[in-house]
Amino acid sequence: MNQVTLISTRQRPLQPLIETALNHELRLVEAAIRQTQRRLQDFEVLHGMKSAEFVQRYENDEFFETLEYADWIGEYRLLSRLQEKADTYREIKFVH
Repeated sequence: MNQVTLISTRQRPLQPLIETALNHELRLVEAAIRQTQRRLQDFEVLHGMKSAEFVQRYENDEFFETLEYADWIGEYRLLSRLQEKADTYREIKFVH
């Protein structure tokens, strides 16, 4: 477990400000997740296979390197990082 302590010289409470910022960031990450999922779906429809299958076959050198395939791999890996980031934001709790 990680813990952060925030101190401000102002009288305004920090928790509402931080909660609002975290919620905003979570909404942005969720929008990026949806966009990435749409891009992955486009690749899947175009090539007739799911992204997980493509990545496995790509890593087994069943395909030649192309810019399109590199983009597909990049989107696939990006989705994982974005989902992890969103999960981290959702798990943040405030202790009083």
